[in-house]
Amino acid sequence: MQSFTEHFSGISDPRIERTKKHKLIDILFLTMAAVICGCDEWREIELYADNKQSWLRKYIELPNGIPSHDTINRFISAIDPAAMQACFIQWVASIAAVSEEEVVSIEGKRLCNSGQDSKEAIVHIVSAWSSANHLVLGSYKVEDKHNEITAIPKLLELLDLSGCIITIDAIGWQ
Repeated sequence: MQSFTEHFSGISDPRIERTKKHKLIDILFLTMAAVICGCDEWREIELYADNKQSWLRKYIELPNGIPSHDTINRFISAIDPAAMQACFIQWVASIAAVSEEEVVSIEGKRLCNSGQDSKEAIVHIVSAWSSANHLVLGSYKVEDKHNEITAIPKLLELLDLSGCIITIDAIGWQ
């Protein structure tokens, strides 16, 4: 099985050389770990990393300590989302066994706080949830001015769900 580092080695570092205080893989790993554990704000990710430093150092170096929430935000916001998505899906596929007749649910959601004053949705995501593995196998951002119907086939193309039972809410029946 490939390591996390090997799966995410395809991510290009968007930073200029003189600003690279923290390693690319360190920021990706600690962010991914924090998000998996339920963190969804930059400050929460930094706090998680501060509290889990000894555990994180078993897997990543952190030669300059924990990056600030602003550094994490700038870095994650600057990386190529398509490359990140491809690496994430490959990584999840390597750790999650999807078997025949497994139920995979396709669901669309608006990202929390993605709109102005949380009223107007800016980002919608369609995700594939594996009930057997209890994790998201992959996600696809719904294009602006479109709905889930156009994103669902694109998400399914990214995943190998041969033999699985796919469930979808009412919008998928159109």
